[in-house]
Amino acid sequence: MEESTCYHCGDHCGEKPLRFQNKSFCCNGCKTVFEIFNENDLTCYYDLQDSPGAVPKEIEGKYDFLSQDKIIDKLTEFRSDSIEIATLYIPHIHCSSCIWILENLNKLNHNISDSVVNFGKKTVRVTYNNENSSLKEVVLLLSAIGYEPYISLDDFKSGEKHINRSLIYKLGVAGFGFGNIMFLSFPEYFEVNEFWLEQYKHMFRWIMFVLSIPVVFYSAQDYFSSAFKGLKARILNIDVPIALGISVLFLRSSIEIAFDIGSGFFDSLAGLVFFLLLGKFFQQKTYDFLSFERDYKSYFPIAITKVNKKGKEVSIQVYDIKKGDRLLIRNEELIPVDGILISGRGKIDYSFVTGESQTVTKSSGDKLFAGGKQTNGIIELEALKSVEQSYLTQLWSNDVFNKEKEDGFTSITDTISKHFTLTILSIAFIATTYWLLTDVSKAMNVFTAVLIIACPCAIALSAPFTFGNLLRIFGKLKFYVKNASVIERLAQINTIVFDKTGTLTANKASQAIYEGEALNAREALILKNTLRGSNHPLSRTLYDILEANDIVTLDTFTEHVGKGIEAKHDNIALKIGSASFVGSETTPNNLNTTVHISSNDLYKGKYTFYNRYRKGVAKLFNQLKAHFDLVVLSGDNEGERDNLKKLLPGKTKLIFNQKPEDKLDYIKYHQSEGANVMMVGDGLNDAGALAQSEVGIAISDDINVFSPACDAILDASKLKFLYQYLRASKGAIKIIKWSFALSFIYNIVGLYFAVTGQLAPVVAAILMPLSSISIVVFTTVCTNILGRRLK
Repeated sequence: MEESTCYHCGDHCGEKPLRFQNKSFCCNGCKTVFEIFNENDLTCYYDLQDSPGAVPKEIEGKYDFLSQDKIIDKLTEFRSDSIEIATLYIPHIHCSSCIWILENLNKLNHNISDSVVNFGKKTVRVTYNNENSSLKEVVLLLSAIGYEPYISLDDFKSGEKHINRSLIYKLGVAGFGFGNIMFLSFPEYFEVNEFWLEQYKHMFRWIMFVLSIPVVFYSAQDYFSSAFKGLKARILNIDVPIALGISVLFLRSSIEIAFDIGSGFFDSLAGLVFFLLLGKFFQQKTYDFLSFERDYKSYFPIAITKVNKKGKEVSIQVYDIKKGDRLLIRNEELIPVDGILISGRGKIDYSFVTGESQTVTKSSGDKLFAGGKQTNGIIELEALKSVEQSYLTQLWSNDVFNKEKEDGFTSITDTISKHFTLTILSIAFIATTYWLLTDVSKAMNVFTAVLIIACPCAIALSAPFTFGNLLRIFGKLKFYVKNASVIERLAQINTIVFDKTGTLTANKASQAIYEGEALNAREALILKNTLRGSNHPLSRTLYDILEANDIVTLDTFTEHVGKGIEAKHDNIALKIGSASFVGSETTPNNLNTTVHISSNDLYKGKYTFYNRYRKGVAKLFNQLKAHFDLVVLSGDNEGERDNLKKLLPGKTKLIFNQKPEDKLDYIKYHQSEGANVMMVGDGLNDAGALAQSEVGIAISDDINVFSPACDAILDASKLKFLYQYLRASKGAIKIIKWSFALSFIYNIVGLYFAVTGQLAPVVAAILMPLSSISIVVFTTVCTNILGRRLK
């Protein structure tokens, strides 16, 4: 670092630089940032990149408006007594050092508990303690370290992402340099040995050299930066051979004109950079045009119960929620949108949002935030705005809840491309050595052409485009997959475990008959209202069967997973669930599923359920039996064994009386034996099993199923197509392998012409992006064909 430049931001320090620890700083802002890093042992920030900070602007008083509650409400996505969460748009985010420092904000301010960067959107989501800090302090800290957020005062929103035109500028500079260098090269191309060439050829060559400097050091800087960071991290990324090829061309050409050996390869160099950037530009446009990456959010399948003006409860999709709608939230249901609590006792678990499982008590009139989960019976709220699908999906994908299923899982791209760059570098050096010994004039062209023609961009694009497009197709067919890696894991499944109740059985089609002492009017009222607050499939079935009753607010409501529900109103305490849970001394009936009821610890009777299975279950199991080990794990008794034996293939394992922990242990055991397990359940009692399995699929009826444990959500009406979805996942792997094969064929053919000296670097630069675009088109067309077959 030069003494005249700022150690933090790289700007000139002027005549009187500030000094600290033998380092120069241009202003107190940069000096303060360095002091903060130094005090918190974060000076390795400067190892990532020279002068990584931007010069802080004058910000005194600029953000005083962030002290106003009205504005804070607009800018924050979550507020409680102790925690606030805000997502801020940071235009300065541009590299790995930016991500590193922004995700270490908690070391600069201990009131910040978490900060997560979305590099594509250039946003940082900050969680902080609002008792000891504030949004204003967070914004001032970001500004002080050179990452000033963009906040629009017009609509109180974090600014929308600005169009990044840097690629266009670099492409323009490269195009200008390429065109002029080609023009200046014409006399030597046509070997015009007349007076004006002999007199001016040296001047032309030096002009070409000057024109190439901005092409190499500005237009191509991203390749050098990426290659340098990769090498620093001891990784041979795809930009290493490109940067090496550009460097060799530039150095060789500079040496040739400096020693009057020849005119060099400045035309090829400028053309190479121009066509590389042009290819990147078209890839970016193609990617944006297909726009599949997050389209599946539009179909996110959370249903919610709306109470209409007549007081009738109807189930609607969350994206149909409008401001002012009255919504019913049952026990364990997610609050999909910000709202005001109207009735009921709120005990909200905001762990989806904050990562902290401590519940917050709310009463009528309090504001509730999207992402909270009600854990104390039923509540009603009034929606303050429409739902944001992207926000719900962000909660679903929150890293706080993502089980480390990726551990030990190697993607197909990593497996194939692991040694790609090393192999290409070896071929380039061997071929160059051969030509140095036989024909020196071809050596540099061969070296550069090999490095460029074999760029593994096509390999890198195959999997993201294939899986991304399939995500979109699955979403339209009501199979909602969390991310691309889930599809890859789906293709490796060899064992499928099904829950029975609510998964294989159709809740609405089931019947129930009551046996025992009749409930009085008060008990019937409390029973109906207790069932109204539960999402368990048997509760929903029984609720639909029972006669309508008035709505009352229960004094207490507790749901015991895998056992039952207890509730109290006035002086009546009901228990609903298994015989042992309600305290029944009767002999359990093992012939059918039963739900027992007691009132004030006195046994009343039981409802016996006669299950009806979903349409297409028998056909689905017959399709699956040839390819997978099939298991049904049920928490019910063995009364349905005979019916299931008639319905399902003979090899299907049927295991009953399974508690949630039993299901989890069963899956763990089979995984230890080498099985890749997919669990299909209702997302309520099966959360542990869904999380433990390689792929957990939650079945969604008309209730608000939202579990961080599941990897996919399947609309109940589409369960019969599960085999087709699994086949499509395997088909996606085949498409990727075919695209890899096409890429390798292209590389082999290209390498042959490059190694034999028949391919100019500039032609290689044109062919490289064309190969990438062709792979994108191939994978997109093939996955669309897969999608048509599914339909």
